Amino acid sequence: MSLDYKILGGPGRDNALWVRVDSGQSVSRLLFDCGAGCLTTLGLAEILAVEQIFFSHLHMDHVSGFDSLFRCLYNRNSVANEIWGPPQTSEILQHRFQGFWWNLIDDQDATWRVCDVHPDRIERCHFELSEAFSARHHDEVVSGDGPLIDTPHYYVESIQLRHHGTTLGYRVCEKPRQNINIEATAALGLHPGPWMQTLKDASHVGPLEIDGNTYNIDELRTKVMTETAGESIAYLTDFLLDEPTLQTLVPWLSGCQTIVCEAQYRREDIALAEKYHHATTEQVSRLAAEANVETLLLFHLSDRYERPEWSEMLAQCRANFTRTYFPSHWNLS
Repeated sequence: MSLDYKILGGPGRDNALWVRVDSGQSVSRLLFDCGAGCLTTLGLAEILAVEQIFFSHLHMDHVSGFDSLFRCLYNRNSVANEIWGPPQTSEILQHRFQGFWWNLIDDQDATWRVCDVHPDRIERCHFELSEAFSARHHDEVVSGDGPLIDTPHYYVESIQLRHHGTTLGYRVCEKPRQNINIEATAALGLHPGPWMQTLKDASHVGPLEIDGNTYNIDELRTKVMTETAGESIAYLTDFLLDEPTLQTLVPWLSGCQTIVCEAQYRREDIALAEKYHHATTEQVSRLAAEANVETLLLFHLSDRYERPEWSEMLAQCRANFTRTYFPSHWNLS
C-alpha cells in the first residue's frame, strides 16, 4: 500500500490537495477543495479518476475551480460521484450544477451525491443529470460518529473547525498493513503459494490446508504475520487556531504522519489571523510539535506577502518544528 499526494496551485494562489491511495489491489483518488486553476497540473486521466471530492468550506477560493472539474465529470456514471462538505454544501452546489444549459444532454444519465456534514449527523442527498439537476432528492440522515468513508484499505474522517462559519478538516488514514514474514514461514518449512492470500484474508476462519498439511489459521497468523501502521495525511485550512481548537486538534492528529496546513499569516500579524479566522506560522508549528507529527507542509499562503517574507514564515515555523516545508515544486526553500 502507498499514499501519495500533491499540493495543487502555487504560493499565494488558490490551493487544493490531491491524494492517491494505492492498496496494491485498487487505487482511489481523492480531491480536497478545488480553487481556481488548481487542476492545471493534473493530467486529464487523473482528473477523470477522482472518486471523492471534499470541500473544507465554500468560500470562492476553495470552490471556484469546481466548474472545470464538473465539465470533465458531469456525465460520469461508471463510478459514484460523491461530494462532502460542511452544512449548505448541497444547496450551494445545486446552484453550480444548474448554472448551465442542459438542453443537449439527450439520454445521458449520471447521479451526483452530496453529503452535508453537521456536528452530529450527515445529511445525504443526490441530483440527477437527466433532470438537469433541478431537484434535490433527500436520501437519508445518518449519525456523524465514525469515519465519513470506511473502505477495506483506508478511511477518511473529519473535524469541525471555525472560520466565521463551519469549515471541515480532514484526515486520510491507510489501515494497518498485514505482512507475512518470509523468514518465519521458511523456518516452519512453508513455501510461498496461494495460501498466503488466504492467510491475509481476515474473513477466512477455520483450518488452512497447505501442501497437504492442516494448520490452525489463528495460530499460523500469530507465528508468521506482522502488522505495519498505514500512512496518514491531514488537511487543515481556513480556521481559527485558538487555544481550545489547539487542544481539540492535538489528540485528533496524534499519530498522523503529514499535516498539510494553511499558514496565512506571519507571527507578527496574529491580530489579522484572529480577525479573519486564520492561523499564523507560530500557531501551526506549535500544533505540529504538540501533535508529534512527522512532517508539516505549509500551503494557502496570503498574497499580501512577498517571496522573502514567505521564507521568513518558513523560518518562523522551523524555530518551533524543524520538519516544516513548503511544497517542493514551489521552489521557496
